Amino acid sequence: MNRQPPLQAHAAPDPALLSEAADWLLTLRYGDDAARAQANFERWRQQSPAHGQAWARAEAMLGVFAQVPPDIGKDTFQALQRPSRRRGMGMLGALLLAAPAGWLTWRHMPWREWSADVATATGERRSMVLADGSQLVLNTASAVDIVFTAAERRIRLQAGEILVTTHADPSPTYRPFVVQTPQGTVRALGTRFSVRRLDDHTTRVAVIEQAVDLRPADGASRVLRAGTQADFEAGRIGPEAAVESSATLWEQGMLLARNMRLEDVVAEMGRYRSGVLRCHPAVADLRVSGAVSLADTDAGLALLARSLPLRIEQTTRYWVTVAPR
Repeated sequence: MNRQPPLQAHAAPDPALLSEAADWLLTLRYGDDAARAQANFERWRQQSPAHGQAWARAEAMLGVFAQVPPDIGKDTFQALQRPSRRRGMGMLGALLLAAPAGWLTWRHMPWREWSADVATATGERRSMVLADGSQLVLNTASAVDIVFTAAERRIRLQAGEILVTTHADPSPTYRPFVVQTPQGTVRALGTRFSVRRLDDHTTRVAVIEQAVDLRPADGASRVLRAGTQADFEAGRIGPEAAVESSATLWEQGMLLARNMRLEDVVAEMGRYRSGVLRCHPAVADLRVSGAVSLADTDAGLALLARSLPLRIEQTTRYWVTVAPR
């Protein structure tokens, strides 16, 4: 009887070739001399089937880079041209080897925050006491630089969200406490407040106690008082709104939903977990009221599925959809 040879698993691409493929991925997308790069790339890709296999894996994940803002991707590419470039490319090659989960990790890495003084990973929160006795809490995927001098106390919010509770400054000379984002500054007037970067153009400030002086980079300043919040851009401050009493419950790892759209609840939960968390359009407008765990998003999703006509479709740990039951 003829016996069929056992099936052979495809060998994983050579990590060295994956590192080269990662190099080409960035060069083709962010390099300056596109025509020359394309010609050199084609010569590289056609060297052997193994080269083609490494590129196929990189190309399959190319859509991830389409979601990276061009200026950030360009900055990252230029940073990798420094002497430490091979270390960075080696890391990206390793993520290709671990695709798709590794690529999702790369997608969520804090591009601008690698050199920040203090940073949190996705799903992590961190509380610390500053040199002046003030308390600083970093929310998920957040990063700050802390710059205290003889003239001022400054926090630069690079990404994410922070909660600040100021303390009387022990310095013999007055030093204002300032939080800075690209859109402007928030000066504490003896207060407790949160600052969140919504995107590359907008910052949200919510005042829990007392007041802050909100000053856009190119606009008129405004004092926000306790119980109010506002979004601001570099040239303007938006309308004020009331701050929910539960606005800082994220510090305890909870989200309190009050008649929120399911899509908004899922989007908020997505900030606290790696990978992609989607809400199916058919259930996006369902209303949610209740406490949802941000510290354990799997438990939070399970609670939603028990409370509403939903099912949780989990393709992988890193690709989850909240869908109609």
